[in-house]
Amino acid sequence: MPAEFARHERTVICWPARSEIYGLRLAEAQTGHAALANTISGYEPVTMIVNPSDESAARRVCAENVDVVALEIDDAWFRDSGPNYVIENGELIATCWQFNGWGEKFVPFDKDATIASRWAAQAGHKTRKIDMVLEGGSLNVDGAGTLITTEQCLLNPNRNPKLSREQITERLCRELGQQKVIWLPFGLALDDDTDGHVDNVASFIGPKTVIMQSCDDKNEPDFVRCAANIAVARDAGLTVHEIPVLPFVVTDGVRAVVPYLNFYICNDAVIVPVCGHDADNEMLALLGEFIPDRDVVGLEIGAILAHGGGGIHCITQQVPAI
Repeated sequence: MPAEFARHERTVICWPARSEIYGLRLAEAQTGHAALANTISGYEPVTMIVNPSDESAARRVCAENVDVVALEIDDAWFRDSGPNYVIENGELIATCWQFNGWGEKFVPFDKDATIASRWAAQAGHKTRKIDMVLEGGSLNVDGAGTLITTEQCLLNPNRNPKLSREQITERLCRELGQQKVIWLPFGLALDDDTDGHVDNVASFIGPKTVIMQSCDDKNEPDFVRCAANIAVARDAGLTVHEIPVLPFVVTDGVRAVVPYLNFYICNDAVIVPVCGHDADNEMLALLGEFIPDRDVVGLEIGAILAHGGGGIHCITQQVPAI
């Protein structure tokens, strides 16, 4: 499995589809998804998957160079419902894992359970179906044989209750071509929807080199949780760079977290969720120091995506270039 920072053939995003999540803010969420697609399209090709009934609305706001593809979906989090790509013998293969709506929290999910293989068929990609529940946001790889994940998510009984940690490790290594799995203990405290996905707390930027989210407020549970994750990563031999500020927002009375770490690395750029926090510019500059060979672009869609239960990384999925 190539690292996210390797070259991409394109990025795939899904149009917001579950109106009960956003309510009266659905149009705002759709505008945010379009803004992200349009931004990424300045760096690499983008495909937007939409329900057939939303095709015309998406075409109106997406840039001309964003491909709009009509395929039925339940939700917009393609990082989790889409395929994880591997390259084997020079051939691109879409690994299609089982998807169960993040432990059957969000129903229905029958369309999203098949979107990985349907998208791959549409794109002409070879597929391999895997008999294990897995979301793309629960893992990250460095392109050199190391995968990072969280115990909080992958060992949750609502995913694969019959598989042990050792069996999950073996399956990840075999199917994704990895040599080592690093198990962080925690995701973020407010990440109840996904049970602590790793893409809120750790992202590889090079072989054995990772950026990790920490927390500057000792009164937040994430202060201890993030520190524990960083200690585990360092003990595992990783070089760790820290993002020290963790913003929180309140939207319609709901408190949510907007981790800068939930960025997306595309060709020649890093797209970062920001939410008007006083530290936005400072954290963007810090990311520029950690990843100096790419543009660092902050997008003011962090609050609305957090209200929906995720972030920029959660709604994107890369197709590696061969």
